Amino acid sequence: MSMLHIVNKSPYERNSLTAAVGHMKDADTLLLIEDGVYAAVKGGAAAAELEGKTVSVLGADLAARGIGVDKLVDGASVVDYSGFVDLVESTDKSQSWL
Repeated sequence: MSMLHIVNKSPYERNSLTAAVGHMKDADTLLLIEDGVYAAVKGGAAAAELEGKTVSVLGADLAARGIGVDKLVDGASVVDYSGFVDLVESTDKSQSWL
């Protein structure tokens, strides 16, 4: 059984990312949206939490914050809104971390 963990808060303002990562199993995926995309910036303090995890980032939210794809941690995939829907459909459950 797989789960999609959705984080929309900055890891520098809330502990939502840490909570989500702490509950992730091997088959789970982490989706970073809104200010949650800051967690995927290479070299950032939160980036280490993503190591070994399947991570997707919403491209529109990256663009809205002026973050280029080249600034993301290795292995992070960028999805559009259709890709967001695909992630929801491909997992058994979704959990939003506020």
